[in-house]
Amino acid sequence: MPASSQPASAPRSRSTGDAARRSRVLIADDNEPNRELLEAYLAEIDCEIATAVDGRDTLEKVASFRPDVILLDVMMPRLSGFEVCQQLKDDPATSPIMILMVTALGELGDIERAVEAGTDDFLSKPVHKTELLKRVENMLKLRHVSDELERLRSYISTMDDDQPPRQAGAGRAS
Repeated sequence: MPASSQPASAPRSRSTGDAARRSRVLIADDNEPNRELLEAYLAEIDCEIATAVDGRDTLEKVASFRPDVILLDVMMPRLSGFEVCQQLKDDPATSPIMILMVTALGELGDIERAVEAGTDDFLSKPVHKTELLKRVENMLKLRHVSDELERLRSYISTMDDDQPPRQAGAGRAS
């Protein structure tokens, strides 16, 4: 069990303060030492972390935890990372989630398969801490900017709906 004395799948907070919803990262890997290492690396980022132990568990955690970023192992039981990624990217409700596939597979075909499944980025094992942190930070920034853009588009759309229709020639100087 992790040092936090909480079950491995329970979300853990990495910061105090800020009342706004903090970033959420889901670590999906069937290998416990890998999950613990990734979790330890992510301790430097202000985020909540949850873990999943296989492909089906990952899909269940996505529904309940609503992560911004998923660190997704490729080789997992019950559904591979490729299958999980494809399902998440095919669903409009989960497609905005940023997916970073983490794999020991190094063949060009595996990278192409990950891209075809919809991954946003990938890292090869062994994972280097600095590279992981930078990629996760950048993915979180991108996710938050995308969310804000969507919020502003919705707001503008409601403003346009509230405007009375313009009369032909309205607004021209006589």
